[in-house]
Amino acid sequence: MAKPLEIKVIESVEELQKYLRKSSCETIKKRIRMLIAIKKENSRSLSLKELASICKNNPNSISIWRRQYLDGGINAIMQHNWVGTQSKHLSKEQQKQILEKLNNPSNGLVGYKELLHWVETEFDLSIKYTTLYEYVKRNFKTKIKVARKSHIKKDEEELMAFKKNSGNNPGNFRQKTV
Repeated sequence: MAKPLEIKVIESVEELQKYLRKSSCETIKKRIRMLIAIKKENSRSLSLKELASICKNNPNSISIWRRQYLDGGINAIMQHNWVGTQSKHLSKEQQKQILEKLNNPSNGLVGYKELLHWVETEFDLSIKYTTLYEYVKRNFKTKIKVARKSHIKKDEEELMAFKKNSGNNPGNFRQKTV
């Protein structure tokens, strides 16, 4: 069996708890909790599996975090290189036009493939279907196969005539007898 990796945490438990309170990212908090567990068990070396069970995290993550601490100290643990979900393909103006197109009840879009075709022809750019689908789903809260408010070929004059003829005229309805 391999010898557990010995890590000497330089910071005190109080310092680590201050870092824990200051951090807003849950992953960074998990990393600091791992260091606190190591510091509290300083009399013995914790194996990877023991540390993973104490921290309730994947052993692979624990291994990466321990290596980061050994290589760069607390500063390496406190930073992350994650990117946000901002679209690199669409400008603010293009996003605004897509939102207007989606909110227009007479837009004629039946699904996301038609939206993709419209975006490619309107903005002259190539974008993957899944990228566009996830983007409009996340940012505009769209759902696939949602009934539209109005049919695109509906004639407003015929609708007004229908409403006028079938209005609150009691002669058009049968009386219910008890």
